[in-house]
Amino acid sequence: MELNDGNLQTLTEFMRKTLDPDPSVRRPAEKFLESVEGNQNYPILLLTLLEKSQDNVIRVCAAVTFKNYIKRNWRIIEDEPNKISDPDRTTIKANIVNLMLSSPEQIQKQLSDAISIIGREDFPLKWPDLLTEMVTRFQSGDFHIINGVLRTAHSLFKRYRHEFKSNELWLEIKLVLDTFANPLTELFKATIELCQTHATDINALKILFSSLTLISKLFYSLNFQDLPEFFEDNMETWMSNFHNLLTLDNKLLQTDLVSNAIQFLASVCERPHYKHLFEDQNTLTSICEKVIVPNMEFRSADEEAFEDNSEEYIRRDLEGSDIDTRRRAACDLVRGLCKFFEGPVTAIFSGYVNSMLGEYAKNPGVNWKHKDAAIYLVTSLASKAQTAKHGITQANELVNLTEFFVNHILTDLKSQNVNEFPVLKADAIKYVMIFRSQLPKEQLLQAVPLLVAHLQAESTVEHTYAAHALERLFTMRGPNNSTLITPAEMAPFTEQLLNNLFKALALPGSSENEYIMKAIMRSFSLLQEAIVSYIPTLIGQLTHKLLLVSKNPSKPHFNHYLFESLCLSIRITCKANTTTVGSFEEALFPVFTEILQNDVQEFVPYVFQVMSLLLEIHTSSIPNSYMALFPHLLQPVLWERTGNIPPLVRLLQAYLEKGGATIASSAADKIPGLLGVFQKLIASKANDHQGFYLMNSIIEHMPTESIVQYRKQIFILLFQRLQSSKTTKFIKSFMVFINLYGVKYGAIALQEIFDSIQPKMFGMVLEKIVIPEVQKVSGPVEKKICAVGITKILTECPAMIDTEYTKLWTPLLQALIGLFELPEDDSIPDDEHFIDIEDTPGYQTAFSQLAFAGKNEHDPIREVTSNPKILLAQSLHKLSTACPGRVPSMLSTSLNAEALQYLQGYLQAASVQLV
Repeated sequence: MELNDGNLQTLTEFMRKTLDPDPSVRRPAEKFLESVEGNQNYPILLLTLLEKSQDNVIRVCAAVTFKNYIKRNWRIIEDEPNKISDPDRTTIKANIVNLMLSSPEQIQKQLSDAISIIGREDFPLKWPDLLTEMVTRFQSGDFHIINGVLRTAHSLFKRYRHEFKSNELWLEIKLVLDTFANPLTELFKATIELCQTHATDINALKILFSSLTLISKLFYSLNFQDLPEFFEDNMETWMSNFHNLLTLDNKLLQTDLVSNAIQFLASVCERPHYKHLFEDQNTLTSICEKVIVPNMEFRSADEEAFEDNSEEYIRRDLEGSDIDTRRRAACDLVRGLCKFFEGPVTAIFSGYVNSMLGEYAKNPGVNWKHKDAAIYLVTSLASKAQTAKHGITQANELVNLTEFFVNHILTDLKSQNVNEFPVLKADAIKYVMIFRSQLPKEQLLQAVPLLVAHLQAESTVEHTYAAHALERLFTMRGPNNSTLITPAEMAPFTEQLLNNLFKALALPGSSENEYIMKAIMRSFSLLQEAIVSYIPTLIGQLTHKLLLVSKNPSKPHFNHYLFESLCLSIRITCKANTTTVGSFEEALFPVFTEILQNDVQEFVPYVFQVMSLLLEIHTSSIPNSYMALFPHLLQPVLWERTGNIPPLVRLLQAYLEKGGATIASSAADKIPGLLGVFQKLIASKANDHQGFYLMNSIIEHMPTESIVQYRKQIFILLFQRLQSSKTTKFIKSFMVFINLYGVKYGAIALQEIFDSIQPKMFGMVLEKIVIPEVQKVSGPVEKKICAVGITKILTECPAMIDTEYTKLWTPLLQALIGLFELPEDDSIPDDEHFIDIEDTPGYQTAFSQLAFAGKNEHDPIREVTSNPKILLAQSLHKLSTACPGRVPSMLSTSLNAEALQYLQGYLQAASVQLV
């Protein structure tokens, strides 16, 4: 794409169309942009557009498009084409910092994110001058520029907070600190002084406080990995400044600044080498009274979010994205202080909790925020360790959680007044959710029907929390790993639970509420056959919901749980009666057809998974409705999207399992189509295993005569891939395939096809691949296939007894006994770096496996044997009977003593002996 006005105008027109709410206008425009983004100069055109366009909306759109383009394409992946040309990469890095610093804030933020994405891949080795270029801007005196630098540095360095410790990481942080630590400290001191100079100028303070906020975030990130030598000399100064800042009138301070300053104190107080800074009782009391308690309050901004922006409130509160809120920071500071000072801190706050609850009791209508703060304080004090799965797993023993539940939580859970104190009801529900692992089961069972009732609350936060709490309770495990709450215990509430959950989806603001849909999924999973009588009604509601959301998919988690719920409906109902599969197909296929015809990319992989599940349930031949779709599944365009590959392979496997003969006889072009898919998959390091899954199903289910003409070409393709790129994953899959081939067509056929490609090839494969590598095969079915295949090579292939291949007989037997008895060899060569499908960047929808569409493990040789060791003993006995003296002779000369001992055990167990 040339850098000219015509291309800029074209980009502008299509960008404007991507903002159109009408999918028929928006989707073609999005597809056009996807189709041209691989061209050289495309990103430079975007940068030109965001710099020079006269339309602010287009400028912002270009900035967002550019950031997303960088996110998808900047990383260079081994064995895949470079998606951004080298000249474009150089131009972007040469100009983006200047462009970011001279842009309005809305565009600056997008470019800042783009810099951090590039920095993650290229800094420091491929972008060594980035830091110097940024630090020099601190001297500009222009806080728009300074804040741009700080914001970019923050997005670049915040990953240090959650990366695993390593020498490589520490060397990078040291490089950053060498360049950045002193200028940042000087900027901090200068900004504090400017705050004092401009103490009465609120507009100036807002800008300065935003700088202090970003400095605090940077300081937190650069200290997170605990390299104390860089800041230790200044630590008391930083502590003093932050402490003084936090005891000012809180109303003047920006929330971000306060929360980051508190987070700084929280990170420092739990480091052993800074413990002495907090040991003084007056310091502890001052922090508790003047920093923590005021910032635990439910502020007017929280109240507005609760009532008017419930989705954001829930996201912050439940998903931990409240990292920048005062409450979250204060809560983290309580936990940090409790690490070394649990007794004194608990004693200080116990008085405050009692005082707050006392104020609430005097006048609940006016003082309800006191109780809210008390609950939050108790939660912070009591929580020592938690996980998403179990809630709080370790609690402060000085806090009586059960007593607090009975005296202060249960009353709000039982409240029948739908409009009274929704925040306190939400608090009560959250208390049950957080401390579910700490409360006795009887109290949880007491809470369940109350939570079911709260599903009908008008408050979005309240009914969402109720759904989330129920979902979490239903995942809890009791003795024998069964669910803690049983279907029998839920029986009195089943109908009300299902009714209220589906009614909650109709409440304002909750039509695509992911917590409610997840609770529906979890309820189905818990209740199992108890839901069968409700499914005819519920499947209609789920299908209607699917039709609505497919028009414009916007909530990926909601959509995922919707498909999981559909899978559970199918699985549970068809388990009781397989003939009901037809009624599900009748309900779902019209919606599925619309999704496939409209190419709703987000949903296509899900549709394939559900169709696989339905087809696998059929007990007779493939229905015509599926056969009509089969040719479309082989179209190359479907296989271009990485997210489609696993579910498409599984769907083709289901077709082959249910009707291999039908597919072979119905049309001659279907087999070459399948082999074309196999050839594409086998060429990819990321997807070669999927190619083997498909080929294994072809070998297992297709009639022998239908693929005989293609066999040699299949093996040639595999050898070409072995020569060009031999990875451990490929070798493991290759060994399973050749052994399955040997089991299906016989060991002689396997030897003959190898040697027809190249003389003595069979021996080379055994010597160079099977014998040294078979120990790496993993998975019980995979190991069984290899064991039976090798047994057949040893005992049913005359060339192994009567030719130069005979020298490989004993080493092959030794390798087989090793497969049975030695630990799996899971080592991977240092130079192999596999790309998981989920890690492959790109605009395509990533594959999301549906847990409840899961495929049962399939054993293609289940009829051959259930015990490969016994089969080996019986097969050796049969061979020795046919060739008396040969087998014992080969064993005695070169099989090691330990392996021979194991083999004697197999023979004894099979009640046979060698002749």
